[in-house]
Amino acid sequence: MTTREVEHEITIAAPAPDVYRLLADVTNWPRIFPPTIHVDRVDASGSQERIRIWATANGQPKNWTSRRELDPEGLRITFRQEVTTKPVAAMSGTWIVEPLGENSSRVRLLHDYRAIDDDPHDLLWIDEAVDKNSRSELAALKENVELAHATADVTFSFEDSVHIDGSAKDVYAFIDEAGLWSERLPHVATVRLTEDTPGVQTLEMDTRAKDGSVHTTKSYRVTFPHHKIAYKQVTLPALMTLHTGRWTFEETPDGSTLATSQHTVTLNTANITRILGPHATTEDARAYVHTALSTNSRATLHHAKTHTETLTAPHPHTRPERNR
Repeated sequence: MTTREVEHEITIAAPAPDVYRLLADVTNWPRIFPPTIHVDRVDASGSQERIRIWATANGQPKNWTSRRELDPEGLRITFRQEVTTKPVAAMSGTWIVEPLGENSSRVRLLHDYRAIDDDPHDLLWIDEAVDKNSRSELAALKENVELAHATADVTFSFEDSVHIDGSAKDVYAFIDEAGLWSERLPHVATVRLTEDTPGVQTLEMDTRAKDGSVHTTKSYRVTFPHHKIAYKQVTLPALMTLHTGRWTFEETPDGSTLATSQHTVTLNTANITRILGPHATTEDARAYVHTALSTNSRATLHHAKTHTETLTAPHPHTRPERNR
């Protein structure tokens, strides 16, 4: 079997321990790495953990489970894909963070991998995916670490919730069945939903804004019946450089469901004055984006509420007509 070994590296203007901490916390990865859609920590024990990653490879959504060994003293993280996705037969590697000075470090990303049946075409596909993702991940890591302090005030999260008199399964179904949203949601003009891999969706929508303009968005969604749908928007409007989110559905003791829409956004400060006017501030952009996203989320949640409660509403009994 042919095992390929490759290495990529980048120099980052930040202390090595800070870089390591960012890499060690996988919950931040969808914000840091463009290909990463969602990461779940499956279990952890001491320095070892199992994580499940959903990410795009050459533009196609894939998912795999990896086992990681964390070494905070040596500033190393080794990983091995426990469950791979075709055409990958095996994949492992190491993150190594090396101090170059007080405020500078080198990050090396090592991979070794094999293709199923040693297929040369598949090996070439993996070569391209690993090279593209490694360069993208390292560049994003550099950008995000170096701008961490500068962007603290332009990355923010918020959520909207609604109580629904119905089961989490029914509410989840309304959000999961996004292919029907153009029929169910007034602000959605057209929608294209594909799910080539069960549980991984590609959602493209044309949505109407208050001013009548139509905006096209594309997101990758990861579904967890019947309690969560996580997503990452990959076509972004001019005021955002990042938009991730999740829908959660929590059944309450009284049998109703608390449905929540959560968003995490990073503003594109370079476009604020072009979009909102010469005197617009970061706070103006934050309020504008928050309002726009929250308005759509609340509208979707309230339509989900109406739809679900209609499903579960008792039907009035009609009295049979008596024979005359």
